[in-house]
Amino acid sequence: MHDKKVAFGYGLLLLALLAAPFAFYPLFIMKVLCFALFACAFNLLIGFTGLVSFGHATFFGGAAYLAGYALASLGWPPLAGLAFGALAGAAGGWVIGALAIRRQGVYFSMITLAMAQMLYFVYLQAPFTGGEDGLQGVPRGTLLGLDLGNDLALYYVVLAVTAAGFALIVRIIHSPFGQVLGAIRENESRALSLGYEVNRYKLLAFVLSAALSGLAGATKTLVLGFATLTDAHWAMSGLVILMVLMGGMGTFVGPVLGALIVVILEDRLGDFGDYMAGLTGVQWFHSIGVSVMLVIGLVFMICVLAFRRGVIGEWLAWRQRARPALEARHD
Repeated sequence: MHDKKVAFGYGLLLLALLAAPFAFYPLFIMKVLCFALFACAFNLLIGFTGLVSFGHATFFGGAAYLAGYALASLGWPPLAGLAFGALAGAAGGWVIGALAIRRQGVYFSMITLAMAQMLYFVYLQAPFTGGEDGLQGVPRGTLLGLDLGNDLALYYVVLAVTAAGFALIVRIIHSPFGQVLGAIRENESRALSLGYEVNRYKLLAFVLSAALSGLAGATKTLVLGFATLTDAHWAMSGLVILMVLMGGMGTFVGPVLGALIVVILEDRLGDFGDYMAGLTGVQWFHSIGVSVMLVIGLVFMICVLAFRRGVIGEWLAWRQRARPALEARHD
């Protein structure tokens, strides 16, 4: 019964997303989908494996650059560019993960951050990235005769990519491999004592997360037509952590909601400030758009204080507590 309700909920979400471009600006929703995939990929690592990476932006940004270069300079078709971004993320994840998993806890996190910062300066000086100007003018191309320059056509391609990535994560977590990851998250020493090669499982989880992060970065480049240093900056690694924690770490839909909240704040906060300034005559509201990170920080503090499990996590916990009473009332 529970599985049927979950499947029904996913079906409703998919239907809403299919109809969304007719009610909202398609480019905005595509950006949300790209960051939702990035957040879900990171949640595979932090929420379901218990590994905290401070350098996941290097896979997102690196794949954004490489896919953009393949599309703009090499003339690759869109699907080849997206696949190249995912493979680049997986390769980077294997190299960095092989080094990082030798340590645990904060040492693991610091290694990922150090490696990401080293690669950030590589992206800054590499000739194909455009340096501080970024990689501009990435073409969308065509797919099966469809002109992806049309926002509506591209939207459904991005939706298909995001849905496939989300379905893969759900399948991974519900597989025997995912059950071992859960055991490692709960008690790594016990998993080791049961005979599991813990480091091999952690490395594979890291590579899968990096590959999906790379796919998200490549998709973002295809959507927006550019890749910049912001995509690979350490602040992006912090931002994806905020998305996961605000939405609900260790849940499937939580990172999607977290990505939606953060992208709305980034893209619409300035417009809201201008609207409030015009409505009230208080000029201070104009400064809200400049203080996006401050507002995001305040929202995160509220979530930590009031919703420690994240929005979706708290809702699921409330349902769990209320279920006995609801079942007794139904009987």
